[in-house]
Amino acid sequence: MSAAVTVCPHPVETRTPRVPENLAYRLTLPAALASPSVARIAARTILEAHGLDDVTVAAVQVVGELAACACLFTPSDDVYLSLRYRGDALRISLDDGHPRHAHRRLAAACDARRRSVLLLLACVMHACEGEWGFGASAANGEGTRMWAVLPREGAREYVRTPQR
Repeated sequence: MSAAVTVCPHPVETRTPRVPENLAYRLTLPAALASPSVARIAARTILEAHGLDDVTVAAVQVVGELAACACLFTPSDDVYLSLRYRGDALRISLDDGHPRHAHRRLAAACDARRRSVLLLLACVMHACEGEWGFGASAANGEGTRMWAVLPREGAREYVRTPQR
């Protein structure tokens, strides 16, 4: 008599489908020169896995710009990338450890510097009819959160529109 060998069932039919509506990721990245590239590669892979190929070009540009800015400004070792898809839009945020300044003029100068670093992001978001901004980080109570809301239709048009 031989012993029966059993294998744990692999319930393919019960897996959550890879659709945009269940896209929700949070990644911790080192505050290093390579992290914007890693963030772009991760975003591309995630978006394509969720069937958002039409958003990928614009989103990867946005992720790269936000990650580069976060790595430039943070005094801490890590930055945090969040990707969520809700309401037919991709919501991208990056938290860094750069504290918000209490002094009004210092805060204004720092914000102006951050906006100048994010000039390309502003252009992409304008072309996609999206919104972006930055403020105090809700994640850790200290630091700065930069965010962008990229509408799916605007990202589609961004790819179809010839850039000058």
